[in-house]
Amino acid sequence: MSNGFVMITGASSGIGKAFAAQFAKKGYDLILVARRKERLQELAEEWTKKGRKCLVLTADLAKKKECRKIMEEVEKLPVKVFINNAGFGDCGSFLETDLSKEMEMIHVNIRAMHFLVKQMLCQMEKQGEGSILNVASSAGLFPAGPYMATYYATKSYVTSLTRAVALELKEKKSNVYVGALCPGPVDTEFNKVANVEFAIPSITPTYCASYAIRKMEKRKIVIVPKNKMKVLAFISRVLPQSLVIRMTARQQKKKRNW
Repeated sequence: MSNGFVMITGASSGIGKAFAAQFAKKGYDLILVARRKERLQELAEEWTKKGRKCLVLTADLAKKKECRKIMEEVEKLPVKVFINNAGFGDCGSFLETDLSKEMEMIHVNIRAMHFLVKQMLCQMEKQGEGSILNVASSAGLFPAGPYMATYYATKSYVTSLTRAVALELKEKKSNVYVGALCPGPVDTEFNKVANVEFAIPSITPTYCASYAIRKMEKRKIVIVPKNKMKVLAFISRVLPQSLVIRMTARQQKKKRNW
């Protein structure tokens, strides 16, 4: 028996891979999306042997035409859950960070995220139900992030969009849920891509995914694993923004041992 499909972007590693495992155990079939085909196939083979259907879709979400192709592939499928997880970051002075990497980050973290959530939301509205989780970051809960300026800005977009859409759906009395996952450090490949080392302890992808699913079931809009990050997010709202931004800058410098 199947509960329908869960579609996960960035499914080849980290949080995305952990979500795949959690939902497969709950009886969902998998639509796995990422750039690395070999990793996706290995994951698909693992869960196919355990009785789950798996559809592998390789795509570079920085390219709009590939985002469109993915939605064409799944538009007729009963996608009950969409984990909008693909994204990456970078760390460094804005004067020195690579512009092409930043533009690709904007394309993946914002443009692809926006396109996919819009298309999937319309699809779920037509089928009368569904759940969407946009994977943002605790960075999206802070006013700005010096030395990770572009990344923080992209994740602020994700949390802002999610909160707005969630209210619209509530007022419409829609059966579709939309939420944002805003974790702090998670033990994934993020560090390698972003050229940083976490300055505070990280959580495991498995814990992050399982916590998020529990909160999704309760239709929580902004999901923040771990109490420490909840406290920091609260402090960022009550302290003067200029002070919070300076504090955030110091934290980013620690990631580069500056």
